[in-house]
Parts: sequence; C-alpha cells; structure tokens
Amino acid sequence: MSTHAVRILDGGMGRELERRKAPFRQPEWSALALMEAPEIVEEVHQAFIESGAQLITSNSYALVPFHIGEKRFSSEGLALADLAGKVARQAVVNAHHPETLVAGSLPPLFGSYRADLYQPEKAEQIATPLIQGLTPYVDLWLAETQSLIEEALELHRLVKALDNHNKPFWVSFTLEDSEATTSPTLRSGQCVEEAVKQMASSGVSAILFNCCQPEVIEDALRVAKHTLTQLGHSNIELGAYANAFPPQPKTATANDGLDELRDDLTPLSYLDWAQRWQQQGASLIGGCCGIGPEHIALLSQHFASSEVRG
Repeated sequence: MSTHAVRILDGGMGRELERRKAPFRQPEWSALALMEAPEIVEEVHQAFIESGAQLITSNSYALVPFHIGEKRFSSEGLALADLAGKVARQAVVNAHHPETLVAGSLPPLFGSYRADLYQPEKAEQIATPLIQGLTPYVDLWLAETQSLIEEALELHRLVKALDNHNKPFWVSFTLEDSEATTSPTLRSGQCVEEAVKQMASSGVSAILFNCCQPEVIEDALRVAKHTLTQLGHSNIELGAYANAFPPQPKTATANDGLDELRDDLTPLSYLDWAQRWQQQGASLIGGCCGIGPEHIALLSQHFASSEVRG
C-alpha cells in the first residue's frame, strides 16, 4: 500500500498548559491561560514548533460562551480571539521558524461531543467574533472536534462569508468511541461516509478526525479515502490527531471536570497508530488532548526520516 508524505501538526494545548502550571480550571479550561498568562500559551506553541510541528493551532478552542460565559464572551470574545491569533503568530516569529503555519481553531460552538446541544439560530452570533479576531493571523481554518455535519457546514459558510482571503478550510470530526458501531460514525450518530460526501461537495481542503480514541480513527480514514476516491476528490487531504482519553460516554460534556489520561499512549505507541493512519492515506498527523511535545517530536523524527529514505 502506498503511503503519503506527512505534515506534522501540534499536540494538545490544554493539558500542556496544566503541566506547565498555567492558570487552568473548568469551565474556562484553556481560555483561562490566554486571559491570565498568555506568555505560557506562547511557550506551549513554541514547544510544539521546536518538537517539529509544521503547523500550530490557535488557542481559541475554549473561547465560546459554553466555557467563558455569555457575558464575558459578549464583551471580550473578539479581543480574546484576536489575542489567540496574535500569540500563535508571535510564537512562530520567536521560534525562528517562519515556515510554520498557523491554523485558526473554530471549536464546537455549544460544547464538545454534544451534537444535541447545537443551536443553529445562534451559530453565527458566536462564530463571527472568533473568525473576525483570528483572520489577520491565520494561514488556514480548522473547524475541529465537530460532532455534527450541519455545524461544520455552517462554520465553513461563515468563514467564506467573513474572510475574503480564500484560505484553506479544514474540518476535523470527532468519532463515536464509547461503543462498537457497524461503521465509523460521528458522535451525532451520522456516518463518516455522509460527512465526507457533504464536506467534499462544500469545497474543503482537508478532512481529519480528532479528539477520540486512536483505535477508531483507522477505519474512519479507510472509509474517507474510499469515499473521496469514488467522488474523484483526490486533492482533499486526510488527517488525524487522537486524544489520550478513555472512551467518552454520549452524555459527556467538556465542563464536567478533567478526564483521566491513558498511560499506555506513550510516544512510541502513539507513533504506531500514526503509521497505521499514514497507511490509510493520512498526510496530516498530530495529537489532541494529552498528546504532548514529546509525542510530536517522535512523529516528526520518524516521518522526516521516512521522507529521506523514500
């Protein structure tokens, strides 16, 4: 089976902030460090760059009312999004790696993993300041941890309406991993095949899977690759960045507390999964919650040496 050259993404911001003793608590989560210690956010970005990440993601995931509250979002959301973009861009400058790309993180607008909480009538109100604040600093857009096809499509529509620079748009779906399914599905219950079809027809540049167990991603990539081939969309890249959480129940919410991390996902074992993803067509590989700079460093070393050998 042929493999693709791999671009290395960064790892999880939140747990790395916690490890570095940044201000960190629920419900603000990773947004708290941006508010109170943005210099530590920049340190984490730089750590991932120095570990070999070719792309870093803005620390804007928690900048939604679900995490920071309606009042704070209304008064500070735009400024905080601007700061998240600025800090990421400054990290690239200070790390002396100008070739590193910055992705603007567009999160689930109403809470991770909970497609049932989506409110389409409020999506534009929340997404608009995030897009406007990040636009001057980002090279591409990354709608991540998406559980619902409709929300991902709406984020894509809003980006096209608000950012006239025609930057690439990547979408990353989170997969059901708490129970066995006959085929890979999003946490909404929608099938991966349908998600890929709809996102491909909307004109995205990449489709990824993130914030779920590494064990469920391989099948999703296989289905995605087959679907894109059938559709004639071989130009759309595939990618993956798993988390280090145990399986998450359908009723999980991101504000219930900090999840335990698996101790078996060492850098070496995570690399094993990444190699499987590459075999299924993934050319964009990084890590999500609990995957740190040490994991990214090994991915970078391995895939860089693979390119040299190839």
